[in-house]
Amino acid sequence: MKIAFLTIEYPHAKTESAGGIGTSIFNLSKGLIALGHEVVILVYGQYTDEVICENNLTIYKITNVALKGFSFFLTQLKLKKIINKLYAENKIDIIEAHEWTGIGAFIQVRCPFVIKLHGSDTYFCHLENRKVKWSNEFYEKRALQQCNGILSVSKYTAEVTNEIFNLKRDFTVIPNAIDVANFEPFEQKKNNIILYFGTLIRKKGLLELPHIFNKVYAENNNAKLVLVGKDAADIMTRTSSVWQMMQPLFNEEAFKNVSYLGAVPYSEMKKQIEKATVCIFPTFAEALPVSWLEAMAMQKAVVASSVGWAPEIIEDGKDGYLVFPKEHQLYADRILELLKNQELAKQFGNAGRQKMITNFSMEVVAQKSVDYYSKFI
Repeated sequence: MKIAFLTIEYPHAKTESAGGIGTSIFNLSKGLIALGHEVVILVYGQYTDEVICENNLTIYKITNVALKGFSFFLTQLKLKKIINKLYAENKIDIIEAHEWTGIGAFIQVRCPFVIKLHGSDTYFCHLENRKVKWSNEFYEKRALQQCNGILSVSKYTAEVTNEIFNLKRDFTVIPNAIDVANFEPFEQKKNNIILYFGTLIRKKGLLELPHIFNKVYAENNNAKLVLVGKDAADIMTRTSSVWQMMQPLFNEEAFKNVSYLGAVPYSEMKKQIEKATVCIFPTFAEALPVSWLEAMAMQKAVVASSVGWAPEIIEDGKDGYLVFPKEHQLYADRILELLKNQELAKQFGNAGRQKMITNFSMEVVAQKSVDYYSKFI
């Protein structure tokens, strides 16, 4: 089978920076290639047009068409032409796109076209109680109305998407994938390191995190908080740096035990996870975060948000803890318990890794995806 992905991001040395969606497609592609399939990546929004061929993977870097007021529409026409040409030349059998800003709207292609929900702009605005840009909502809804089928990384994301767009589309849940073999656990001594990795942004609970750590530090002054990820502007206050907003929220003494490393290469992230005793994710808005999967695959105890999608990854009290991010004391208590009780942390870590192998490994997710694609070919 020849499977194409239409995306705004994909992690590769020759492409622009990528986030969670790109990582998810990267892992799924590896799984599909391992099963003997061919993968084509169509990544738009690039600075140059270029074709990169690597074994059973072909990456098409595609520049957007620059014309004020018409750029989005003309870029869609360009993508449509490329997709139809590849299909006519028997280079792709089916294409999967994400729903972000509705790039699939009005792209009438000859091959089967499915959309996988990773969380649209409208979805995230809904979760954060923000006003969505009308054009994004329009294009996202249109794309979901006209595609052949809908996948979703979580049941929660699909149900909310159907509700906010007033759709009644059937959907199939196939989660994000992880290369479990690339995240082998690493035995090390207790070190009281609490790790957050991801973008420093309000929707991921970063403005709650200082309050939580203040309470942790008050009970355990050996605790250290390490933050890894790029800084971001705050859309609510129009402040240029969430990290700057966070700093005054820490107590003076607690802040001495806080380290912000900034963004690190994806290849280095594993080393940061290895050092941690507990990984924390106090987020308010996600679809199905890859970072949680990576931490659990590394056999780390996790304290995460209890919002929406969370129970689809973690069973509270069995392979991690789920706490609403604004419950600062309870969140801190869960972290303190895992720092103190090494046996419990190890129990959570073992159960979490086994779940990753069984349900979220790229081989398992790739086979589920192939079974789904086959319905349309």
